[in-house]
Amino acid sequence: MSIEDYNVDEFAEGAVKLDGFDDAIVGIVEQFGGAGPQILYSKNKIIYTLQERDGMTWSEAEEFYDYNILGLYASDQNPVFLITE
Repeated sequence: MSIEDYNVDEFAEGAVKLDGFDDAIVGIVEQFGGAGPQILYSKNKIIYTLQERDGMTWSEAEEFYDYNILGLYASDQNPVFLITE
């Protein structure tokens, strides 16, 4: 099964979900003593989405990601990000 087969809202109740980046969801993470499940996003997929959807260059998309997405604090169930080559 892939993440598309799951209802993320059901498995990660209360987790912060980024609008417009459903295709970048890789999975759901949890940790001992954590506040609750968190949604795991692919950093590269977010940047590709910003490039394709919003017409940003790689550099612009990465800067937007750093300041507006990675820098977001909405709750203890903030999204987490996977960095791959």
